[in-house]
Amino acid sequence: MASITDAALAGEVEADFSAVDKARVVEALSRLLPAGALMFETEDLRPYECDGLSAYRQLPMVVALPTTEEQVVGILKLCHEMGVPVVARGAGTGLSGGALPHQFGVLLSMARFNRILSVDVPARVAHVQPGVRNLAISEAVAHHGLYYAPDPSSQIACTIGGNVAENSGGVHCLKYGLTVHNVLRVRGVTIEGDIVEFGSLAPDVPGYDLLAAMIGSEGMLAVATEVAVKLTPKPQLAQCVLAAFDDVVRAGDAVAAIIAAGIIPAGLEMMDQPATAAVEEFVHAGYPLDAKAILLCESDGTPEEVAEEIERMRAVLEQGGATEIRVSRDEAERLRFWAGRKAAFPAAGRISPDYYCMDGTIPRKRVGEMLSAIQEMEKKYGLRCINVFHAGDGNLHPLILFDANQPGELERAEAFGADILELSVALGGTVTGEHGVGVEKINQMCSQFTKPEIATFFRVKAAFDPAGLLNPGKAIPTLNRCAEYGRLRVSGGQLPHPELPRF
Repeated sequence: MASITDAALAGEVEADFSAVDKARVVEALSRLLPAGALMFETEDLRPYECDGLSAYRQLPMVVALPTTEEQVVGILKLCHEMGVPVVARGAGTGLSGGALPHQFGVLLSMARFNRILSVDVPARVAHVQPGVRNLAISEAVAHHGLYYAPDPSSQIACTIGGNVAENSGGVHCLKYGLTVHNVLRVRGVTIEGDIVEFGSLAPDVPGYDLLAAMIGSEGMLAVATEVAVKLTPKPQLAQCVLAAFDDVVRAGDAVAAIIAAGIIPAGLEMMDQPATAAVEEFVHAGYPLDAKAILLCESDGTPEEVAEEIERMRAVLEQGGATEIRVSRDEAERLRFWAGRKAAFPAAGRISPDYYCMDGTIPRKRVGEMLSAIQEMEKKYGLRCINVFHAGDGNLHPLILFDANQPGELERAEAFGADILELSVALGGTVTGEHGVGVEKINQMCSQFTKPEIATFFRVKAAFDPAGLLNPGKAIPTLNRCAEYGRLRVSGGQLPHPELPRF
């Protein structure tokens, strides 16, 4: 039985699970699951050792692949009784280490929950299992003139369960919202094996509405088994404006000016010159390579609405100093503009052996200030950084380029990323916009939140997971960790992430 002390439940120290008996866990799970649904040999566990944040790796003790809700209930009940930690996993495309396995725990893969259960066209609702891919929903309802609005860059592979866990967004989240704005109900299972429902299909929920607590909880409260998502009518027309600037600060200021003018584009993205150069070589999107930064501003709606909004945006962009403005002439060109933006991450992978993607959020009016600061950080750490932004809502995704085979470069990349996050908080922002905290940003949570706030987070978790077994050691730092981080920051040091094998 694992050692779960009162101090651990209160968030003061990490819980100790080293006493978990693998043989007993495997034997017990074997009685619950059919053949082929349980893996415990090293070669079978290797594909699950990390998520998209591959800098940190840890083999799970066991991987379970249930196919029914009854099996999920049985697994969680068993783990609760035996004091075994559980980490739920979707497609593994997360970028903060949220699905990183626990070395003494069960990795609960929901990959086989991959069915669209029903589509209610008049109500514009789809009921799906958590392993359904984000893009698959839009593909399934396209003939009804509907789609699922959140569109993270990984939408071809990421799953709805993971989107719920991380509150994913995408390039069109400015107008259509994040996952939390597009999910009506989540059905899940607690660590004690109880089936719970968050939210409702009705306009209001009797009692406390805890849906928003579940969405973005990073698998720490319950394991989702079914999700009801909103479906959005496809707009009649969409056009994308590409605006080039000869200065990154002017481009950042133009973003704030567009929103200040009362314009809410369907998408408002920003890329700096190093990012457009990397993307253009990869996708050939037609980006102007002499520009210091470009904005992609999309308008959608009726043809009349689009025409009016684009003229308003053009006026703001011209006043803001845009050196070139293009409007997509047809659907193919619009998709090409966006293909470049969505290919930013793989494009970074083509020009650097490794990259470290950050996810801070800042007030829109501070975008230019942040970009200037990042340029200074490049000199400080001797590393390149290409920048792509969900600029409309201030969500930055700096891609720090490094080579893990070169001694010290990973550590410098981590320190670079930590500085970006610390500055995000100092500028009035947050340490994450849509990637979650996981293990990546857990130190910087200490900078953003006070000890009483962190203690409250642990009390919320304890209300759902009193044994502290769901995804332990993620998202919420212990008070002891924060105290140590504070001491090291004062002395100029950097607290390492949890001790995990790297690369």
